[in-house]
Amino acid sequence: MRTLTRRFVLLAAVTAPLGAYGVHAQSNPQGNPLGWPAGTIKLIVPYPPGGSTDVIARLVQPCLQQRLGTTVIIENRAGASGSVGTATVAKSPPDGGTWLLVFDNHAANPFVLPDLPYDTEKDLDPVLFIGTAPYVVSTQAQKPFKSLADVIAAAKAKPGAVSYASVGSGSVGHLAMALLSKQAGVQLVHVPYRGGGPAMNDAVAGHVDLLVGSTALSIPQIQVGTIRGVVQTGKARTQTLGAVPTVAESGFPGFEAYAWWGVFAPAGTPRAIAGRFGAELTACVREERVARQLTDTQQVSLVLGGPEELRKFVGEQMRVWGAVAREQGIKAD
Repeated sequence: MRTLTRRFVLLAAVTAPLGAYGVHAQSNPQGNPLGWPAGTIKLIVPYPPGGSTDVIARLVQPCLQQRLGTTVIIENRAGASGSVGTATVAKSPPDGGTWLLVFDNHAANPFVLPDLPYDTEKDLDPVLFIGTAPYVVSTQAQKPFKSLADVIAAAKAKPGAVSYASVGSGSVGHLAMALLSKQAGVQLVHVPYRGGGPAMNDAVAGHVDLLVGSTALSIPQIQVGTIRGVVQTGKARTQTLGAVPTVAESGFPGFEAYAWWGVFAPAGTPRAIAGRFGAELTACVREERVARQLTDTQQVSLVLGGPEELRKFVGEQMRVWGAVAREQGIKAD
């Protein structure tokens, strides 16, 4: 795969068939087939404006409107790690009028948030698995940590002395570092922040030793040299971070942790409606302008998998991060 050029991959993505759904996305784009709801469609982003989910939603919005022949409103309903907006969709009529675009903490929320007002697996139907990206553990360029082995050695020499920032307690980044700390037999000090911006600012200033953040957050600062990538959490190195080893390469075989993006509908949404929405959204993501923005700027590895692929992936994420949260008593802020 690494021998393929970026241009080839993007062209292949744009021209590939919509095999996950078996529906041609251009079929009757202006009509009202399959009992499609009349009027405006809402795509709920359960996070504040400016984050990766919001960026993806706004990138595909114009294309979705054209292909569906109706108005698509992006509605940000932030709060409680995405659970406020998610609850809105879970309780909405299953008629194709409301859809949900989530981030990776969707699979961790059932275990880190008390009294979640919906059942993650029963109240939402998977529609489209957009893609994934690894997390990156980085450090200020002047700090001494050149490798994961350096971090572990320092933490063993002075237990509780090495700190790391995350975007919040109960986030997948936090859970991933908690799991890694346990496997390495060290104690790292977690410093939670409310978002990637404040966490990155303190990492650049050297107020924390490490930062666990998404590739989209980390790569711009790595490229200008203010922080240095120490290790990444994917199965394989990303093209953009080819010099940064994976955790698995660094002595922990099988270790993986991912940011990911997926679309859901209220449970019971007719398959034909969900299938068409998924097919149209897939076509929009495959447009070269959108695909390039996601892969180059947001560092998303596109999957574009159907409902069953998303269901299986989320189930596995819930199994992994649920175990970490329970074992270590981790709760969200």
